[in-house]
Amino acid sequence: MTDRINGLTTKEVSTLQEKYGLNELIKNEKPNPLKKFIGVFKEPMFLLLVGASTLYFILGQPREGIVMLAFVISVVSITFIQEWKTEKTMGALKGLTSPQVYALRDGKKGLIKSSELVPGDIIYIAEGERIPADCQVIEASNFSVDESILTGESEHVFKLPKELSESSDDHWKKYMLYAGTLSVFGKCTAIVKLTGFNTEYGKIGKAVSEAKDELTPLQKKMGELVKAIAITGIILCFSVMVLSYFYNRNLLSSILSGITLAMALIPEEFPVVLAIFLSLGASRLAKKNALMRKISAVETLGSTNVLCVDKTGTITQNSMKIKKVYVNNELQDSTAFTDENLSKITILACEKDPYDPMEKAIIENGERNISLNELYNLELCQKFAFDSKTKRMANIFKLNEYYYAAAKGSPETIMPLCNLSDEEVKKIEEAIDKMASKGLRVLAFAECKNDKLLEKLEDYLLNFKGLVGLQDPPKDGVLEAIKTCNNAGIRVVMITGDYSKTAVAIGEEIGLKFASKSITGDEIDCMSEQQLCEAVKSCDVFSRVIPEHKMKIIKALKNNGDIVAMTGDGVNDAPALKNADIGIAMGKRGTEVAKEAAHMILIDDNFTTIVESVRDGRRIFDNIRKAIVYIMIIHIPIAALALFAPIFNLPQILLPMHIMLLELIIDPTCSIIFEGEPEEPYIMNQPPRSPKEPLLTKELTKKVIAQGVTMFLAAFLPFHYLVDTGSSVEYARSFSLITLIVANVILVLVNRSNTQYLIHIFKEKENKARLFINSISLVILACIVYIPILQPLFKTSAVHLKMLIVAAFIGIASTGWWELVKIYKNVKNKRC
Repeated sequence: MTDRINGLTTKEVSTLQEKYGLNELIKNEKPNPLKKFIGVFKEPMFLLLVGASTLYFILGQPREGIVMLAFVISVVSITFIQEWKTEKTMGALKGLTSPQVYALRDGKKGLIKSSELVPGDIIYIAEGERIPADCQVIEASNFSVDESILTGESEHVFKLPKELSESSDDHWKKYMLYAGTLSVFGKCTAIVKLTGFNTEYGKIGKAVSEAKDELTPLQKKMGELVKAIAITGIILCFSVMVLSYFYNRNLLSSILSGITLAMALIPEEFPVVLAIFLSLGASRLAKKNALMRKISAVETLGSTNVLCVDKTGTITQNSMKIKKVYVNNELQDSTAFTDENLSKITILACEKDPYDPMEKAIIENGERNISLNELYNLELCQKFAFDSKTKRMANIFKLNEYYYAAAKGSPETIMPLCNLSDEEVKKIEEAIDKMASKGLRVLAFAECKNDKLLEKLEDYLLNFKGLVGLQDPPKDGVLEAIKTCNNAGIRVVMITGDYSKTAVAIGEEIGLKFASKSITGDEIDCMSEQQLCEAVKSCDVFSRVIPEHKMKIIKALKNNGDIVAMTGDGVNDAPALKNADIGIAMGKRGTEVAKEAAHMILIDDNFTTIVESVRDGRRIFDNIRKAIVYIMIIHIPIAALALFAPIFNLPQILLPMHIMLLELIIDPTCSIIFEGEPEEPYIMNQPPRSPKEPLLTKELTKKVIAQGVTMFLAAFLPFHYLVDTGSSVEYARSFSLITLIVANVILVLVNRSNTQYLIHIFKEKENKARLFINSISLVILACIVYIPILQPLFKTSAVHLKMLIVAAFIGIASTGWWELVKIYKNVKNKRC
């Protein structure tokens, strides 16, 4: 029997977990390293490598075959390590997004993963949370649940403790909560009865919804690119085989030439690079308080051009203070406020132990004039909970022989329930406008005495008693963040439930582009889809908005072709979050339902974090492009050398083991060096990237061809010349290898930035991997050219110092010339 004061002990939890297992509806297989390692060999590139090493053995060159196999294992190991780290990173991120619940253990209330629940745990459920297990209600406060996922009935079910609920033969009990169902309103304390597959949800065979590993738009584009290259590779591979056989009449040697070209053409780094960039990007964002639930959101961030954000708690501090009070037809500062009656109304119209910062501020201000103990001893008889549609609430207390109602809400919803003359309404509206023009949030308060309880708040004839103006100042850094968005071509749209003039005042204060006017929720209801599409083009402030209006705003913006990010925290925000290009749930105040629907969770609920995430999203995509461009460039000379040697009746310049050596250099270069590069200084001073924009633009294609062809010519022409003038094939090959690898090192340094020059690398300290990997490349080059024991294996010979300098110079010049293009572009765009 669970101790309801202290909950289960750690020892009891451990014993129960051994007995019942984890509270999961899906058995997640742990990643198998051996299975993953073997799986790498299924890739076409590695099948070609194994085929090439087998051919070496058939040709009677066992040393070359052994070295080739050693290279195969090395490249497979690098690929495996990179993919394994990526999988572990994604596993860790999925762990961060798993649902959590407050539970009582060892006498302390704390947040745990819902998968760790065991029968006997005492848990606390709030509005908007998924029920994590089958539980029995202990205490409930106006608690209702949507059980349609199990019962098919759309009507919400109010839950009560067993002793208060009527006995029934129904299968679905009113004192029971069922796993997978959704809490809609109120709070509840419950004790876990069944977990995992023993729950009703588990018996039916449903599964907890999880983020599926779907291909992102970028991965699809990448797949199309690889497919096109593969088809080209197959055609050229057979062409080279035929040409080689025509010249040398040696079938095995011709097949080796064809395999060499195929190896040179297949850019097997593409999928690895993409997976690493997106997963490490998501991991970096998590460290900056932005948790990506769906990896596709990382790339979408770079295209976002509209940010729709809630005002309270996201743009503002959600730390309210009362600044002005309107009472007895007089507007006064809160410091001068001494009216006991209004203080009493303001306190009684709030929750007793409020979570809302606004209610905390109201009670803090009111208790200066009246004792809380006196008021909190009153019996609460009836409650009209706050509703986002009516925008008001009221508490009804027993006071002597009558019932006393204390109501609060937005002025336009409270005033119609009061008996006010036109003159009084005019004075009140003037006070509201004065407070709203200063950016204050205005609430109206009213009271009444009645001899009996009535069914609806509208049935009570309220007496208007006053207004309160609260201030919620913008968070630190918001003004700078919005300025950054404006420079980056990103519109910030503020959505709030506040009065329109208050919303406009805040919008103007923080620097929104179209903040001079506001569109209200009522106006949205009166607009057609076409009218709203037109209206959202020139308005950045939406006031008196309820969650249903958010969906309409999202649709209108998307119909206009915008890529929209939307923030939300409530149950009713879930549809809008799901339909936005990027749904952003609040980590602190967001409900589990909102988090499930979102693509991204904002751990600190801070607007500046969204802007920094957009910056990082742009950096990630930009660096992916740099890596892809680098891979395309470096494969041109490798493939062209394999293709043109038989065309010009020359010996093979690059053998399969040389290509393997280059792959050992290329893999870590593109996935480690480029991933770690900082963003370009102009990245937030240009408009967002269009999602329709191809991976390789015309400009980038020209760059790939220009740099690739110059690298090819730099390696091919000297080889041709040296062979024609009597140098040995080994000597000419060494010269070309030196040129190619030195050119590759410079290529990395040149292409790491579109604006920074080569000379800047001596000032930078961030990317140490760049120096380390490039240094290893040069050391390996020196080993295969100058160490006698390696020369027969790689078919090389030592190059004289003078020729070494010439080869290095040609290599530097073949890719270093792009620095002149940078200078021209920087001058043209006035960038330094």
